[in-house]
Amino acid sequence: MTLHNKYPTAHYRALDAAHHIHPFSDTRSLNAQGARVIVRGEGSFIYDSDGNKILDGMAGLWCCNIGHGRHEIAEAVNKQMLELEYYNTFFKTTHPPAVELAAALAEVSPEGFNRVFFTGSGSEANDTILRMARTYWATLGKPDKKVIIARKNAYHGSTVAGASLGGMKPMHEQGGLPIPGVHHIAQPYWFGEGGDMSPADFGLWAARELEKAIDEIGEDKVAAFIAEPIQGAGGVIIPPETYWPEISRICKSREILLITDEVICGFGRLGSWFGCQHFGVEPDLMPIAKGLSSGYLPIGGVLVSDKVAHVIEETGDFNHGFTYSAHPVCAAAALANLKIIKEEKLVERVRDDIGPYLKARWMQLADHPLIGEVRMTGLVGALELVPAKPSHRRFEGDGKVGMMCRDHSFKNGLVMRAVGDTMIISPPLVLSHEEADLLVATAAKTLDMTLADLKAEGLMG
Repeated sequence: MTLHNKYPTAHYRALDAAHHIHPFSDTRSLNAQGARVIVRGEGSFIYDSDGNKILDGMAGLWCCNIGHGRHEIAEAVNKQMLELEYYNTFFKTTHPPAVELAAALAEVSPEGFNRVFFTGSGSEANDTILRMARTYWATLGKPDKKVIIARKNAYHGSTVAGASLGGMKPMHEQGGLPIPGVHHIAQPYWFGEGGDMSPADFGLWAARELEKAIDEIGEDKVAAFIAEPIQGAGGVIIPPETYWPEISRICKSREILLITDEVICGFGRLGSWFGCQHFGVEPDLMPIAKGLSSGYLPIGGVLVSDKVAHVIEETGDFNHGFTYSAHPVCAAAALANLKIIKEEKLVERVRDDIGPYLKARWMQLADHPLIGEVRMTGLVGALELVPAKPSHRRFEGDGKVGMMCRDHSFKNGLVMRAVGDTMIISPPLVLSHEEADLLVATAAKTLDMTLADLKAEGLMG
């Protein structure tokens, strides 16, 4: 067993508890348990400070598409650091990494997308689209078109605008959110909310909630509709096949912008460069981040359609931006990342090889007594935990069973995230067939252990 940490685990945990406030965490509970200390990553695996090897079933936080420990990224970052470690893109200034990355993104983006506005994260990207969409309509002489329609249980970041666009109640319960001018409609979550409707009928119903909202608010006041192609943090909500075609019809027939949040679904996750392409959607704006650099350095942006870009150019100054917009070192990391994705044909690999292979293995878990539904698209999947099959009834306890399952998963050597009582995965795009087999076998073992606990507590059936 080889350890790569300088100090014992207890040392890191003590300092972490004393000085570090973690995101989305109960600080008191976390400090009592002690944080898991990750010290190294290689390929599809991470290693903790006690020497445990763990299959990273979440690719970091949906982002390590090319896997961990790629020397090509480190070398590109080192070279850029030595040439130009930082300069801004304000005041009529640019630099080679910004220019080259913008051009590289235009090359892989859908037809009609030739511009990008750079940010430091997906949250900042979604702040940007709120201002850009409103500025677009104001420039066209329609300043009252300000309302952004989004979905319940969606996630668009945790900044003020991003969290407002998102539809997660726990986030809205803190900080006086959402801000005015954001309206939420139903999510296309058939297993959890479809009732007696067929998936096809539910997909149409959920999409037509957008049309209903537009009519209620007034088309003259609605600027845009934003949605993730697949809701990630909401529990890998894969919409019925009828959903996106109807959303597209509505947006094309109405005078509103369509925004597909590609922060999770972009850069190969669904077996296409962007999630909108997988579903045949033609958006006007696309927030990006995560897979843009595979998480090696923080960078995000908004891909801007020619339709929107031409109007924004007529605005004059677009008074928005960030100190680290197109940071040269982050841009260099993203360029190296895009090169790897292209050269190793990872998008095609997800579409034609590892995606179908993992899905076939993952779907076999549907037979487990604890599973109510299994779903997967590309390399993102979910397991619905239920007390009895084939009922869609859920466990009581607000995600207690999911947390139980997650803890077993970590102990078994697999990062599998819990969203309530839904278990989700999003592994690196470089996942091998052997690693896919290990992932599914470990998930099955984890389900068995969780089932045994639930039976012992009398919670099944």
